[in-house]
Amino acid sequence: MTRRLKRPVVYSLYAIGISILVGGIVLLETSSKKLDSKNPDYQYVSKTGITREDIPVVNTKTTIIRPYTDSDVKIVKNYYNYQGTEDEQKESIIYYEDTYMPSSGVSYGKDEEFDVVAILDGKVTKVSNDDTLGNIVTIEHENGIVSTYESIKDITIKEGDTVKQGDKLATSSTANITSDLKNHLYFELSVKEQIVNPEDYFDKSIDEIGA
Repeated sequence: MTRRLKRPVVYSLYAIGISILVGGIVLLETSSKKLDSKNPDYQYVSKTGITREDIPVVNTKTTIIRPYTDSDVKIVKNYYNYQGTEDEQKESIIYYEDTYMPSSGVSYGKDEEFDVVAILDGKVTKVSNDDTLGNIVTIEHENGIVSTYESIKDITIKEGDTVKQGDKLATSSTANITSDLKNHLYFELSVKEQIVNPEDYFDKSIDEIGA
């Protein structure tokens, strides 16, 4: 004869079973949360983080500056433009010892002396003195750019030095060939071995020039 469990005992067993089931579910959820905290969803984080589109673009292009910083400095003799008007060409002629010569650079002047600075980073390749041209400094830059500074004094650099854009090189002065201009700087610019008008290149990117 089969022995039946009493009703209170059956209820007690049901209650114990349900408690075990609920406890198991709670334990699984707790373990799952712990695992999630140790192993975050990195794919989700990357979607909400900073993207490349959020990073501002900084312009790092280097442009050619003028060989002086004094805003009162003016052009006292222009570069000779073979395609310029007759009047423009007359104003760009240098007269010295009964000889007329086209100016292959630009002369910048002011009554008072002013600082002469490097137009770009570069290496000093020449520091010399000439009876006609006065003191001369030549600097080689990137992309075939060469700058020459004449009619200067109190030179602060020497051959072989490396200079930074804006570094002081010398002070404006005079030269025998352009003594009529009094205190000034004579400046020449060469790009890929071609003498050019400096006024056409100031504020231009060296990458653009070298293209």
